[in-house]
Amino acid sequence: MLRAFTPPFTASGRSSLVAPPPWHYAGWLLNVEFDCDPTHGAALVPPALGRPTGRGCLHFAHWQACGNGGAELLDPIYAQYRETIVVLELARDGGPPAGYCPFIWVDQDISLLRGWLQGWPKKMGSTWLTLSLPLEHPAAAPLRAGTRLGASLSVKDRRLVEARLTLTGAPGERLGFLARPTIGAVGWADLTQPQDCPQPQFVRADIADVVAPQWWAAEGQITSFAHPVEELELLGELRATRASAGWAGLTVRGALGLSSAR
Repeated sequence: MLRAFTPPFTASGRSSLVAPPPWHYAGWLLNVEFDCDPTHGAALVPPALGRPTGRGCLHFAHWQACGNGGAELLDPIYAQYRETIVVLELARDGGPPAGYCPFIWVDQDISLLRGWLQGWPKKMGSTWLTLSLPLEHPAAAPLRAGTRLGASLSVKDRRLVEARLTLTGAPGERLGFLARPTIGAVGWADLTQPQDCPQPQFVRADIADVVAPQWWAAEGQITSFAHPVEELELLGELRATRASAGWAGLTVRGALGLSSAR
């Protein structure tokens, strides 16, 4: 009997790239909310989900993840990764605002496949972001007014977007996918029918045990760059509005269908 949750499929399932949920995540995030032209965002959102409002958020995250038992924490190459997430705010008929993720880039294959299973369209990319460490030291980026933080994403060795944050000293807020349910699209090509594109199923992660006790407000800036393949530039100019920095933890138990995401 094959017991693997994802390939490779073996009797033990030990070498499976991703184990079944629950998946536990904890991380440090830099978040920059932005305004953009909603007519540009419409090209990236399935019409069935709603209409872009012209607001969105860029998240730069350094995560640590594990399953029940936390075995990955003892072999952290399996636990740690960095990613950049783009979330667009949607207005939805008959429901509260929601988020939709058209783009996300990650540097770890385990996270990439976990994301696809949840409807997050992950691709490989290189994210770097300033860490704040609990020290009073010039290199620690302490959480106080005036501290400057930076983040960048490169895809296939080309810079795609970067952000700069300056902490204000005031309390911050949850932004982006941390503030509202975010819907994803799950779809797989079938090589027995190569002429047909997959019809995506819309889901959102079934999230529990959210821990995000404190955020630090910041002033933010976003700079994006043209890329020969990636389509972030379809959003046009990204005008930073609010920003925040802080830690968050959450658990993904599975996924919910679109009717549950309203």
